[in-house]
Amino acid sequence: MRPSYFYIPVVLAGWMMVVSCGHNAGKDRNAKGEGKAVSDTGHPKIVFTEYSYDLGKMTEGEVVSHTFHFTNTGTADLLITSVSASCGCTVAKYSKKPVKPGGKGEIEVEFNSLGKSGAQRKSIAVRGNTSPPVTILYIMAQVEPSKK
Repeated sequence: MRPSYFYIPVVLAGWMMVVSCGHNAGKDRNAKGEGKAVSDTGHPKIVFTEYSYDLGKMTEGEVVSHTFHFTNTGTADLLITSVSASCGCTVAKYSKKPVKPGGKGEIEVEFNSLGKSGAQRKSIAVRGNTSPPVTILYIMAQVEPSKK
């Protein structure tokens, strides 16, 4: 069995590594190896006027669309990288151009009720350079059987 003072150098070495590794946190190294503070370039923030929309009652086979409007309330350009729906019956269209701070944009969502019946709730994941990186939108509908 080793005496307790044997472990003191090991503990000190570990503590020194933690302290020294944290010493340059928040700094970036340029080509000469000199430290400089990382500048905050701002952050985009996507805020929608609504996060869900009820398409109401529809007959099976109808195709209905809704446009979700948003504003970049952040301090940097907002870039939507992808928009994906939880079902192939829902398709989203959006601009791939950056939205400036204070700028507005939209995402058009189209729901095809063919082969659907009853209460429907579909999610649309909007991914971008925002925090959080994914925003979820929802559309709902009550699909009635066609009378054919």
